[in-house]
Amino acid sequence: MSNMIQFVANHDDLSTDKGFQFKFYCDKCRNGHMSRFQPNAVGIAGELMRAAGSLFGGMFNEAGNAAYHVQRAIGGKAHDAALDTAVQEGKQHFKQCTRCGHWVCPDVCWNGKAGLCEDCAPDEHEELAAQQAQAGREQIYTKTRAQDYTKELDFLNRGGIVQCQSCNTKLNPTQKFCPQCGTPNAALAQAKEKFCSDCGATMKGEQRFCAECGSKQ
Repeated sequence: MSNMIQFVANHDDLSTDKGFQFKFYCDKCRNGHMSRFQPNAVGIAGELMRAAGSLFGGMFNEAGNAAYHVQRAIGGKAHDAALDTAVQEGKQHFKQCTRCGHWVCPDVCWNGKAGLCEDCAPDEHEELAAQQAQAGREQIYTKTRAQDYTKELDFLNRGGIVQCQSCNTKLNPTQKFCPQCGTPNAALAQAKEKFCSDCGATMKGEQRFCAECGSKQ
């Protein structure tokens, strides 16, 4: 029985009062194999009769005994024997790695050339393809991070990107003329300083009145 424990640890018990069935899983990828259904013909009739007698024999407080008999109908020696048979069947569909002891599916997780699971002996072509894909992702990330995508943006200008008044082409606020039609950058012209004609105070290009003397410009 000890040689079965590792194998049957990764399984689902789908047995019912009708019979026994088990699903075994690959230790690596979880691909499954369903064992054939084994009818529970030995002792089930007697156990279920006793369960029915406990439940309907006029003493409903015997429901616990009924559950016990139903459990015996799907458990016990018949269940153990069915599990043993299913394990032997399942071992025909899985490979055991002699290095790590895992049971794996032969189609996806077994390296037939090495006679080991792919955790212990990865497939050379699959490993190369995986490493190339990983390296490609890392290189794309590195080059993307190194590329300057904001060199045309002036983060000190609160107005951000402006538009040409003539053709609506997007302009950097530092561009003096539109590269499409040659129109002067109005935003840049407004930002230039000027001087009050009355008192000589410094003024912004868009100011209409002097902040020092109040004269209209």
